[in-house]
Amino acid sequence: MPQLDSAWQSWLTENVNRGCSPESMVSAMMGAGFDQASATAVVLQFLQPKVAAPGNTPVVVQPQKPVVVTGNYQYDTMPIANGNRIDAGDREVNVLMRCERPQVVVFGNVLSHEECDEIIRRSRDKLKRSTTVNPLTGKEDIIERRTSEGTFFNRCEDDFIARLDRRIARLMNWPMENGEGFQILRYGIGGEYRPHFDYFPPNESGSAPHLATGGQRVSTLVIYLSDVEDGGETIFPDAGMAVAPQKGGAVYFRYFNEQGQVDPLTLHGGAPVLAGEKWIMTKWMRQRQYG
Repeated sequence: MPQLDSAWQSWLTENVNRGCSPESMVSAMMGAGFDQASATAVVLQFLQPKVAAPGNTPVVVQPQKPVVVTGNYQYDTMPIANGNRIDAGDREVNVLMRCERPQVVVFGNVLSHEECDEIIRRSRDKLKRSTTVNPLTGKEDIIERRTSEGTFFNRCEDDFIARLDRRIARLMNWPMENGEGFQILRYGIGGEYRPHFDYFPPNESGSAPHLATGGQRVSTLVIYLSDVEDGGETIFPDAGMAVAPQKGGAVYFRYFNEQGQVDPLTLHGGAPVLAGEKWIMTKWMRQRQYG
């Protein structure tokens, strides 16, 4: 059996027992940095442990380094349509700012004020302390640097959510079925989310279970459901950029290119709320169909 670390061995055993397809496991391992041949060999050995003759020397397989994580990210053409106004199906959305490196677009008028209020109304009684993915274990942990409350809506769970899913998929120019469900977050006074990446770290074994369904995240849209009296900007510290919340507006950023690279310049966070409260709705898009 290949000499992998314990996290990878546990992940492979669990997925074999669950009946996951070999293709999905190989794809997840490639997304985490393995080359195709090594990933295929590992998966086949876990699926058919009797193939190797007794006494054979175990195959030592280690994840290769990610394609290029820092320094040389290749900026290709982002999916967002050209122009200062974008047809999002049932709504025209204003483009307020575009940045090429990192690939960031600021929008106005993505949601109406009434739609923002409806999302908040539906979410308020469902809020729980927000978690984040542990890069080593893949589990959801509560951490001090993320001080918010949140909830989720399943993709297209009712007519209202389905309408927003269709609009946002068209705006992001990415298949709706590749999107995760909406995440809703509320930040009170002092609430913040210190700088982080939205993509799953390619060289961390804890990313494997998340990459197995839908592949890597490719882009994010953060929609502001409320105005904020002071603070609460979405900050990109390595790019020297900050986006102030405006109710109904949004910020889009893309961090995964056609070569499979991830963009470290999309390091971002939520600055502390200094006055008022901040409500946002986040949509993450994946490489492939999600869920």
